[in-house]
Amino acid sequence: MTHPRPLRADARRNRDRLLEAALKAFSTEAAEEVTLEQVARDAGVGIGTLYRHFPTREALIEEVYRAELARLCESAPRLLATMSPPDALRAWMDAFIDYSAAKRGLAEALRTVIAAGGQPFAQSRTSMEAALRELLAAAADSGVRQDVEPYDVMVALNAVSLWVSEADRRDPAARVLDLLMDGLRYHG
Repeated sequence: MTHPRPLRADARRNRDRLLEAALKAFSTEAAEEVTLEQVARDAGVGIGTLYRHFPTREALIEEVYRAELARLCESAPRLLATMSPPDALRAWMDAFIDYSAAKRGLAEALRTVIAAGGQPFAQSRTSMEAALRELLAAAADSGVRQDVEPYDVMVALNAVSLWVSEADRRDPAARVLDLLMDGLRYHG
């Protein structure tokens, strides 16, 4: 949901707490069991505050997903500002696995959004490819292959995230992501 003007600091904090509480609730409970009153209570705000930010249940769920997507995609420049490009790319891969886990947790709730006509995934691929393109371009000067397309990396990351979802495989996933990074480097 976009706002016509920037939110006051307290309104922004309330909105962020609502998104955090909703992510936790919809990721850990059956979607139909989560009440908006519960989300507001867990966020430490009143129900009126929730409705001022999110007029419908579907709007809240969609914004939770979009916030997770934004967190992932907006992390690319921050990572590049604090790490070497290959390390930033590898850290982003870990963040992608976390994003995928959150999306899986929200799957049931997102189905209700889609059934109501929402399109939460409309910009997902474009946003992720842009973030990956930035990371790959920066890493190209550090030995990462220049012929790698963002979509190729996304396919590999999705495969790893699906494998991780079958069981608690965080440690083996890190090893697989390290192997993926090795495969992205020239070995010429």
